Amino acid sequence: MTTALHKNKSPHILIVEDDRDIAHLVQLHLHDMGCSVELVHDGTEGLQRALSHTYDLVILDLTLPGLDGLAICRRLRAGPNYTPILMLTARSSELERVLGLEVGADDYLAKPFSIRELLARVKALFRRVAALSAPAPEQKMLALHSGALVVDREKRMVTVDGTTVSLTAKEFDLLLQFAAHPGRVYTRADLLDLVWGYGYEGYQHTVNSHINRLRTKIEKDPARPRYLLTVWGVGYKFAEPDEGATG
Repeated sequence: MTTALHKNKSPHILIVEDDRDIAHLVQLHLHDMGCSVELVHDGTEGLQRALSHTYDLVILDLTLPGLDGLAICRRLRAGPNYTPILMLTARSSELERVLGLEVGADDYLAKPFSIRELLARVKALFRRVAALSAPAPEQKMLALHSGALVVDREKRMVTVDGTTVSLTAKEFDLLLQFAAHPGRVYTRADLLDLVWGYGYEGYQHTVNSHINRLRTKIEKDPARPRYLLTVWGVGYKFAEPDEGATG
């Protein structure tokens, strides 16, 4: 994972929000939390800033002049570096919420929102980044191996038979959660809590779509998966060494 977040420096946050009153209010409270904050009010400029500087978090409005938030999120997730993204929007329909998560946003907050909730979600994102960057206490290996599949937690890189597989940030986080705990069965709600940060009730099909995309990228035959196995009536698990393709 390539971000600037370290214990000995203030988090650096970019806010891309065209409502200047909201942007300045959020900036004020993040400053009080000890963060360094930059404001941009245009989508095109926001993307240029995000691509040319290193941030610990991008707070991104969905509706912007120039490029919209979804387009910016797609561009950032197509790059080599991972930056957490908290998406803000006045829209609250299920489709728009799911779209934001599907293109790689780490969290989603609909307007109007309370400053207390926004700050809690920012802190939760920082905790998740720190947890993902640190080696798990029970697993000191930086690379997890299973057959031809290698998951490198430090480089956030996945290879199959030596070939690099391109994954979105959420796809990698989901695969890492599985690979670090082979044989453990997860419900969709478990995975939403562990990978997306808390329960997105009603959006469990987001897990299904991520599992399906992961299978097309890492499995030789996605219809008969070797790694990501379905536990019928419960959820999913990562295959243990002695398990074969069971679906």
